[in-house]
Amino acid sequence: MSDPKHTPKVRPLEQLGAGWSHGLEPLEPLDVMRAATFDQMLRQMSKTAFSGRSLGHAADILCEMVQDEDCFVVMTLSGAMTMAKMGLVIAEMIDQGMVNAIVSTGALMCHGLVEQSGKVHFRYDPRWRDEDLYRAGYARVYDTLELEQNLAAAEQIIRAVLEQMPADRPFGSFELHKKLGDYLRATVAGRGILQSAAEKGVPIYVPAFTDSELGIDLYLFNLRRRQAGLPTLQLDLLRDMEDYLDRALKAKRIGIFTVGGGVPRNWAQQVGPMAEILYRHTDGAVGGLIRFQYGVRICPEPVHWGGLSGCTYSEGVSWGKFVPESEGGRYAEVYADATVAWPILVRGVLERLGRVPAA
Repeated sequence: MSDPKHTPKVRPLEQLGAGWSHGLEPLEPLDVMRAATFDQMLRQMSKTAFSGRSLGHAADILCEMVQDEDCFVVMTLSGAMTMAKMGLVIAEMIDQGMVNAIVSTGALMCHGLVEQSGKVHFRYDPRWRDEDLYRAGYARVYDTLELEQNLAAAEQIIRAVLEQMPADRPFGSFELHKKLGDYLRATVAGRGILQSAAEKGVPIYVPAFTDSELGIDLYLFNLRRRQAGLPTLQLDLLRDMEDYLDRALKAKRIGIFTVGGGVPRNWAQQVGPMAEILYRHTDGAVGGLIRFQYGVRICPEPVHWGGLSGCTYSEGVSWGKFVPESEGGRYAEVYADATVAWPILVRGVLERLGRVPAA
């Protein structure tokens, strides 16, 4: 006989939860034949699991964020998204008024400039060795090729724009990108990030400007001017911080849409701690309390690899960067390849907003 003292306390089946009784939200199987649009697909995905559910949730947050007329939305970009042919997705978000400012890597903007000026990127053929690519003038980014000829052509455009920049005062990267956009609008047919940003008045900040072909081309331009005995141009990235902070402080609410991580994401997010530090050290003359109310991020990296630029949205609450969800913060984090999730998300949200013309 078993010892009564050691009889396991098995839970009676009738006392176990049935889900509904505890107010749990039921999931639903995804029926691809019922979804006639990306919006309908995303609504169904929000009732599934894993990254599918996260993407469906992201559609809800992004839709709410862009419909909030009092929200200043900043988009941060890293990775080779323009070489991956996501440039028109970015331009569409600008044209549709979905973003009010952009923070990007310089490489992403430079490769976008290549595309927007009419040049072409090519698919990598794995039969080529990297040393042969180098000799032929093809620079590889994973499965895509940038041509050295393209970068040389971009340098000519950048040089022409730098000739228009003031030599008697410093300028920020957002001012240079505005000039680049104006130049492309006047000289090149077609759409692009820089053209759309210039037309819509959306500033583009590149905080790690020298970590790019843009920085190399500016250095080369100044080198030539020094050799000719002319004054050099003065890039002042603190002007970017001042301009961005001013726009954020004027907004009733701020939101962030992030692709990847890196410097762009962290630079954009630090505006909250920056405003608080300035307020504290100027006796309230500058700064204040500003935190992101909304956030959507698409990034394949898990937290422990560091690819998220240091933190999840929840962790960012501890830094004073984000409004906690308990106080109304709205956030979605999608762990997926942006080239897959991002176009689906944007198209679905535009459908939901009624901004996709009938075929």
